Amino acid sequence: MNPIVVQHISKQYKSVEALKDISFEVKAGELFGLIGPDGAGKTTLFRVLTTLLLADTGKAFVNGRDVVKDYKLIRREVGYMPGRFSLYQDLTVEENLKFFATIFNTSIKENYDLIRDIYVQIEPFKKRPAGKLSGGMKQKLALCCALVHKPEVLFLDEPTTGVDPVSRKEFWEMLQRLKSKGIAILVSTPYMDEANLCDQVALMQNGQLLQINTPKGVVDSFAQPMWAIRADNMYQLISTARAFEDTQSCYAFGDSLHITLTNGTAQEEALATYLKEKNPGLTMERIQPGIEDCFMYLMKN
Repeated sequence: MNPIVVQHISKQYKSVEALKDISFEVKAGELFGLIGPDGAGKTTLFRVLTTLLLADTGKAFVNGRDVVKDYKLIRREVGYMPGRFSLYQDLTVEENLKFFATIFNTSIKENYDLIRDIYVQIEPFKKRPAGKLSGGMKQKLALCCALVHKPEVLFLDEPTTGVDPVSRKEFWEMLQRLKSKGIAILVSTPYMDEANLCDQVALMQNGQLLQINTPKGVVDSFAQPMWAIRADNMYQLISTARAFEDTQSCYAFGDSLHITLTNGTAQEEALATYLKEKNPGLTMERIQPGIEDCFMYLMKN
């Protein structure tokens, strides 16, 4: 059995259906990403899988164990890094690591090979209280504490939210090295660019999975032609583009608009002519959709 198996999990809070018939599996040594905005249900799913919350229906197995019946064993065998920094802020870096190692009847030295690449980055600050670390260093310390007992399954709930770009890059590089050691990693993120760093991704919105695929598979499944358009007045451009009768979707992406048409390429020339009449400085080019484009399309359809 794969390290993480989720079968038809649903969870409701009063009138809000937080999880809707969720099913997927994560293999050993696989980096599986849950990609979606705030409120998509990612944290609720993590709490179910880490035995902190009971689902209303469905079953889930972590490391071959039932999350309801075997919750005590699961808690000793997995690593969990919640979205909010939850270590003891008044303890030093070294004291936090020793504390979590002691809880699991192990030591930093015993599993040093697993955390070495991360520990060498935080070691210069080992006498500093955890609460006074930078955002990136806090995340690295939290990851060390989640790994200190050498788990076979690792849960990371939005580990790079609010972290600077350099620390984000370093963090994902560390995850790639951990994956190579055979650890199954389930990571959630609202950042679409991080989806490309995963082996498999599940696009999630409003408590349900819109698609599960490889990052390349997600992009390849987008069959609609797409164009990027720009003009001197972008506010006017978006109004004009959306008013075109054959426009299927039109969203702002950075310094351009991404647009698809209901009839594909058949109306490309008509669109260009229509937009040029009303928008000085117009440029229009055919582009390859990205994962964010696919996510927006799936949300709408």
